[in-house]
Amino acid sequence: MDCKIGVVGLGVMGGNLALNMERHGFPVAGYDLDAGKMRAFLDGPAAGRHIVGVDSPGALMAALEKPRRVLMMVPAGAPVDGAIAHLKPHMEPGDILIDGGNSWFLDTERRNRELTGERFNFVGMGVSGGEEGALWGPSIMPGGQREAYEALAPILRAIAAKADDGQPCVEYMGPGGAGHYVKMVHNGIEYADMQLIAETYDLLRRGLGLSAPELHGVFAAWNTGGRKSYLLEITAAIFAKIDPDTGQPLVDLILDEAAQKGTGKWTSQNALDVGAPIPTIDAAVESRIISALKGERTAASAALAGPPATYSGNRQRLIDAAGDALHASKITAYAQGLALLRLASDEYKYQLKPGEIARIWRAGCIIRAALLGDIMAAFERDPNLVNLMLAPALRDAIGRCQASWRFVVQTAVELGIPVPASSASLAYYDAYRSARLPANLTQAQRDYFGAHTYRRIDKPGVCHTKWE
Repeated sequence: MDCKIGVVGLGVMGGNLALNMERHGFPVAGYDLDAGKMRAFLDGPAAGRHIVGVDSPGALMAALEKPRRVLMMVPAGAPVDGAIAHLKPHMEPGDILIDGGNSWFLDTERRNRELTGERFNFVGMGVSGGEEGALWGPSIMPGGQREAYEALAPILRAIAAKADDGQPCVEYMGPGGAGHYVKMVHNGIEYADMQLIAETYDLLRRGLGLSAPELHGVFAAWNTGGRKSYLLEITAAIFAKIDPDTGQPLVDLILDEAAQKGTGKWTSQNALDVGAPIPTIDAAVESRIISALKGERTAASAALAGPPATYSGNRQRLIDAAGDALHASKITAYAQGLALLRLASDEYKYQLKPGEIARIWRAGCIIRAALLGDIMAAFERDPNLVNLMLAPALRDAIGRCQASWRFVVQTAVELGIPVPASSASLAYYDAYRSARLPANLTQAQRDYFGAHTYRRIDKPGVCHTKWE
């Protein structure tokens, strides 16, 4: 029997997606340039399953039903172009290539144009959920030709995560690089959420001296009801993990240098291109960069003075306020990401639907959270909602948290504990709700030194002043 889909790249993600597809009734042909890796996969987790291994692109195409569907799970960048060049001579018009990695969306645009010109279909597909999600159900964000998506849809709907209402967490995002763009912004929000949680942890650990077991209890208590999320869940679990070698909490033994693969940075860079303010995401990216300056920070800690990082007020008040501040900041992070998607959709003609995006993020992906149900409902009520903070339910949630939010940021500043993402979130909220900002002075300065002109509030037209 012909295989329904081919998977090129049988690493953890590719292998687990292959197992997921086979489990749902779709026979798979697997191919990897590393014959040893392919053999280990076929003799290991794929043994006894409807997964066949092939040793060449030609054999891969011969094993697939037409039009051929080939999922590439290779590292972003040059390896994707190399895989396309390796496979393309053995393909026929109408065949579908799918890039399931974290590719830069403009690379996906280019590949889509080139392959379309040769009468192939190309799908750039964001996949979120890590290795467990790949195996048991990820959130999937495909973009490219609509007809290519429809040819893939039965497989993608079967393997995708299912939300509580049973809906699969996959939907067509739009043409060209839309799928990879949405995944990029997903990752930007992920950076922000992780940084907000880290700052909250730092405040409670340094400011209150909470131990890992105490932090486990706090974060587990927060991970309930409308605030429940995957990242809160795993954070609570992390605090409970004991290192078997030392008997100490493992989190306390991990070096404080955060790595990154680039998708958060891409989000910040592109937001500048399309004119979207995303200060919480930017702060999260910058925090990872400054964390990498470990040697400099260690030296500076002995040279630069600051206040004692010990809170002397009511402990429970700060703990409760920190939970509220985290929730309010999280709402603004989603608001920034979705506002970026709205502006980018206009810029790149993607016709993105924020409500649909929120729907497919409800399960499977790293930023899955109960909050996404409220976000989905907000866009169902108003598809033209320009900013999530204006939705009544979320506006009211921020209102309930606002006093705590300000207290937490103020307390962290007084203690000298950095909270760049939390404070950026609050500043974003305050700037967005301000009918008048000090940009009038900025415009006056620009006109003073560069004759850049300005507009007045009391009459139309463009003005310039001789300031001296």
